[in-house]
Amino acid sequence: QVQLGESGGGSVQAGGSLRLSCTTSGRFFSNYAMGWFRQSPGKERELVAAITWNGISTLYGDSVKGRFTISRDNARNTASLQMNSLKPEDTAVYYCAAGYGWTKDGSGYDYWGQGTQVTVSS
Repeated sequence: QVQLGESGGGSVQAGGSLRLSCTTSGRFFSNYAMGWFRQSPGKERELVAAITWNGISTLYGDSVKGRFTISRDNARNTASLQMNSLKPEDTAVYYCAAGYGWTKDGSGYDYWGQGTQVTVSS
């Protein structure tokens, strides 16, 4: 069993930066791909970024390419999302997820955190 916990959310003005962290407990963290997803009211959950178990490959949602960077530290069982040049449309609850999936809709990710709110004001 893997448990995930997000931190680092908050409120920021447009153009600012935040860094989200996902801390995991349980074994086999390094076996899983890690993903960050987000969801805002009335909208579908969408992929923000994902990274393979070994950190070699990454995948980004079109709306965040060039602004967000995903990384992981398998020795510390953590994954991070550096978010720069934030826009009001980035406002959402951000979730980290772990699993063998490599999908944009979240299917194949077996473990999810509770989410952390990110609010970007104009």
